[in-house]
Amino acid sequence: MRLTMRALGCLFLTSSIASGARAAPPNIVLILADDLGFTDTAPYGGEIPTPSISTLAEQGVMFTNYHTAASCAPTRGMLLTGVDSHLNGVPNIPEAIPPVQAEESSNYRGTLGENVVTIATLLKDAGYHTYMSGKWHLGKTPALLPSRRGFERTIAMADTGADNWEQKPYLPMYKKANWFGDGKEIELPKDFYSSKFLVDNMIEFIESNRADGKPFFSYVAFQAVHMPVQAPQEYTDKYMGTYDEGWSSLRERRLERAKALGIVPADTKLAPVSSTADWDSLTNEDKRYKSKEMAVYAGMIDAMDHHIGRLLEYLEDTEQYDNTVLIFTSDNGPEGTEVLTGARAIYLRLWFATHGYNMDYETLGTRGSFVDIGPSFGNAAASPLAYYKFFAHEGGMRVPMIIAGSMVANTGSVSNAFAYVTDLAPTILEIANVKPPAGSYQGREVEEIRGKSLIPLLTGQTDRAHEPDETIGYELAGNAALFKGDHKVVIDRGPVGDGEWHLFNFVTDPGEASDLKEEMPELFAEMMEEYRSYARDYQVLPVPDGYDQRKEVFRYVLRNNPDPMLLSIVAGLGVLIFFLAWRGVRAIRKRSSA
Repeated sequence: MRLTMRALGCLFLTSSIASGARAAPPNIVLILADDLGFTDTAPYGGEIPTPSISTLAEQGVMFTNYHTAASCAPTRGMLLTGVDSHLNGVPNIPEAIPPVQAEESSNYRGTLGENVVTIATLLKDAGYHTYMSGKWHLGKTPALLPSRRGFERTIAMADTGADNWEQKPYLPMYKKANWFGDGKEIELPKDFYSSKFLVDNMIEFIESNRADGKPFFSYVAFQAVHMPVQAPQEYTDKYMGTYDEGWSSLRERRLERAKALGIVPADTKLAPVSSTADWDSLTNEDKRYKSKEMAVYAGMIDAMDHHIGRLLEYLEDTEQYDNTVLIFTSDNGPEGTEVLTGARAIYLRLWFATHGYNMDYETLGTRGSFVDIGPSFGNAAASPLAYYKFFAHEGGMRVPMIIAGSMVANTGSVSNAFAYVTDLAPTILEIANVKPPAGSYQGREVEEIRGKSLIPLLTGQTDRAHEPDETIGYELAGNAALFKGDHKVVIDRGPVGDGEWHLFNFVTDPGEASDLKEEMPELFAEMMEEYRSYARDYQVLPVPDGYDQRKEVFRYVLRNNPDPMLLSIVAGLGVLIFFLAWRGVRAIRKRSSA
């Protein structure tokens, strides 16, 4: 019976979109994972069972060629406005914007500008209830919180990340974890676990107004699987031993499953990534530790999927599911940063010790534990794509995206059409039959939505959203790309990237294994000129010489949240090391002169 009703709903909604009329506007649920890799879920070739996400795939369209920004805040800004990150005020996370850029351009704030309107605002104007639960990271002052950007009810974590078990920051960028409820600071409950808490609140929001019959827009922005990677022990236990063969083996296995599922072409090849270590060179103890880190990561995805299932079950039980459109995606590719590396490691280890974090094997993932999977497993999580979060290669930008609901003509289908994050805003507005603002909103000038609605793809009217000659430019912290048709020019800065521009056919070669720059010099030159035009038109600023995102974040810590005690300890250690080295050199010189 449900399938029949959904089929009838598809015919009704397709025809109503075409005619511009609708009797019952659908509810819309937007679910955003954080740092989820391309093949981390079962429908995309992952080994982690994700039955709730698989249900959405069976009842919707899976997009295999959907791209975002390679970092969280720029994606979130574009997702909610349909406007390029360099025009909406969020070209990078605020913690990584160097002062020289912020001083040169008002667009380099890292917070959502007043020159854009969120889809939440537009949907609320059209009679929708609008709810948000989860990570915001688009501003934390009262005027910048989601409660002032169109959301009627909110539970919002305003930072780039936070602990999943307690109300505490995950890195010294913040003095506290900044959580807000309806625009006011809140205290988290003692039994807090992020994925459960966010779904609990979203269900409460929806239920509070269910009786009035108005449609709702729900934005659920999980912390999973952003660092610190943490999961209830019973979820981690499921995956102990799963990753004992290492990251290269995992990357190969996921590639083969993705091929078998038709997620990538059958001849897709893996490109080497310089930051991937040799698994066989690790000690047995290091292999054991790394394997468990990845088991925690898998457990966190499993737990997120479970709580997504709770939301779906609530909608089913309250007979709202059949009139709900559900969108599931990720803000960018998997995290590949190891925080305890380089000169900053001493400071961070001291900070961990004073803030209740440990990295003990026995308790990995539980309360008080800090886990990051690092670049090698990070690249495997994006398999068969190259690189990961922050990088403009496919591993940083191409992520899973599923749209399920009554407007989907071919449920359980796969779309290979190129889509971009700015396409979701016009898609959501068209689903709700709401027109985007044409250059102005309530008497003020605003940027126009640049994306294209994906409704024609969902209803089977077309097989592509963007014309072959259309260009879409992108830049984040000096890593950049331009998409045109099936091709892409891309550059990633060092030390992980090579600092050179490349040309790929990202449709036939999603692993970016074959550079076409020498083979197709005219197309390469043409697309490079188009990228330069994009950079001019969208006011892209160059990064300063020697810019390094991780170092810039550490400078942000020292500028905004310095801990005098820790700095004194680090300085003292530095003096001690210098003194011991000086004494050693002096002793050597004495012996050589004797």
